[in-house]
Amino acid sequence: MEHTYRPFDADIDNLRSAVTTMGGLVERQLIRAVDAVRNRDLRLLAQVLTDEGVVNQLHLETDLRCNQTIARRQPIAVDLREIIAVLHINNDLERIGDEAKKIALKSRAFEASGSLPIPSDRIEEMTGIVVEMLRDALDSYIRHDTDVAKAVAARDDAVDELRDALIGELMERIGGAPGIVSQALAMIFVVQSIERAGDHAKNIAEYVVHVVEGSDVRHQPGTKA
Repeated sequence: MEHTYRPFDADIDNLRSAVTTMGGLVERQLIRAVDAVRNRDLRLLAQVLTDEGVVNQLHLETDLRCNQTIARRQPIAVDLREIIAVLHINNDLERIGDEAKKIALKSRAFEASGSLPIPSDRIEEMTGIVVEMLRDALDSYIRHDTDVAKAVAARDDAVDELRDALIGELMERIGGAPGIVSQALAMIFVVQSIERAGDHAKNIAEYVVHVVEGSDVRHQPGTKA
């Protein structure tokens, strides 16, 4: 996309690079966190916590870069929307990292268990959709592709349906086997965190539409608050 102020290009390229780097890290965090639960592997928990520190530092650095760019370039129109979008995307990526940390910490609840309260492939399926949403949302931002961005937002419904089905299944398991209450509740928290990560990916995609088309699609009929 051509910008209204040429010197802005170098700044935005640096911000896009930061977003891409941070996006790759939180994607890795999310995958490792779910694998820590599925495999009851506390080594993966440690790796997620290590990445958390890096993500938090990138979050602060990117936020500072955005504010410096606004002060230095005083962007307007699409350029200003781009900077504001990066600020929002930066926050949503950091929150995906937070959800990954929550998931990874729940792996402790399953460490001594021989099995999970629901089949691990169900969790893997839900995570796979969310990871694809995140990848496509970031790709749509880099390429300013609103078609891809809108498709990401549409996939959020599938994640919500899986969340509801899995939580319903876990509640039934609790009713039939009171001895698994603590593990089932821990898994419910895992499922909810995966779903929230999907919400943040959807948010990123909606920011792309705002940058390119100038329309704010958040909170419109048919979308979640």
